Amino acid sequence: MLPWRNGVLALYLASGLSLSTLVSRLPAVRDALGLSHGEVGLLLLCMTAGSFASVSVSGAVVMRLGSKRTLRFAASLTAIALAMVGVAAAGFNSLAATGVALVLFGVGNAVWNVSSNVQGAAMERALGVPIMPVLHGFFSVGTVLGAAAGALGAALHLPISWHFAILSVVVLALIVTGTRAFRADPSNQGSGHSNSSLLADAWREPRTLVLGALVLGMALAEGAAGDWVALALADGYDAINSVGAVGYGVFVTAMTLARLGGGQILKRLGRVLVLRLSAASTLAGLLLFVFGPSIHTAFAALVLWGLGVAMCFPVAMSAASDDPMRAVARVSVVSTIGYGAFLGGPPLLGLLADKIGLLHALGYVGILVAISFFLAPAAAEAKKDPGTTPTPSTP
Repeated sequence: MLPWRNGVLALYLASGLSLSTLVSRLPAVRDALGLSHGEVGLLLLCMTAGSFASVSVSGAVVMRLGSKRTLRFAASLTAIALAMVGVAAAGFNSLAATGVALVLFGVGNAVWNVSSNVQGAAMERALGVPIMPVLHGFFSVGTVLGAAAGALGAALHLPISWHFAILSVVVLALIVTGTRAFRADPSNQGSGHSNSSLLADAWREPRTLVLGALVLGMALAEGAAGDWVALALADGYDAINSVGAVGYGVFVTAMTLARLGGGQILKRLGRVLVLRLSAASTLAGLLLFVFGPSIHTAFAALVLWGLGVAMCFPVAMSAASDDPMRAVARVSVVSTIGYGAFLGGPPLLGLLADKIGLLHALGYVGILVAISFFLAPAAAEAKKDPGTTPTPSTP
């Protein structure tokens, strides 16, 4: 059990590291290509297109290939694409090549996230304790490390071509070692349902769809911070690029601390109350960041914002996985809806920022966060279907 747990933790850490490496150096990508806010938003749409297209079919891929093989391919593609972004932007100053690399990054990253949540949910059921927040906490540990490396790289003016290449090698090493101990996924054998019917059923389940809508608002808040906090501090508060990277680091550090302690919090308060407190903290942080008077209040706002968004995604994945025989299909549906905002919202915010300013554009995220507050009861533990009592996986 211990090697399995460590392997899953390594893959979550590697996922956060790769994504944070990219977003923490986004100002350098923008400067290398000479882009405006709106053009950065359009560039990020390339990653969004790849991510959203792949996450919508990732459930079927995982059900056919298993999460272990899917993870190896998707994570390796993400690491290679990260290196390609650095070469395309800083080496060739090519907007088109950078866009293609971001499409590949998006494809790999989205499938990686769905398949790792399937593997993580299987381990959570085998252990019988709420470990999903800790797994996502290690994703956040990866983002903290990536943000720290990003701030150092920006301060040292390290070319992003070298920075991204080095981190790609690190991520690939974590992938190779981490997946060795992965275990088999639960299957639908004997359930009387095909993979396609399980997916179709999941898209018609009211609880699954409401879980997706719940994740949608909070994922937009998390994605907006990931893509825009560094630039918002640089442009809205006149901070230098390295301070922007530090600000993103503060956000992901707050997320990390909340997730690493999240298991005990869930045991005490339950899913619904945790999600409502999370939405309230997120909304308070967003509004303080947008309307606060100084960079000091902006950093305090990032703490509230990070603490708020930390628990939603792991709790929703646990809720979607209550029935192990339908977990893959339901995780795929909730992820698809959530990633629609997580990946599509931030680029669209860039277009809105060109009209009303970046800080004010971020304020509109609070509307969906408020809706998520009222949808929290959907995450209450569901009754399991007869005959689907989970049993631990075997190697």
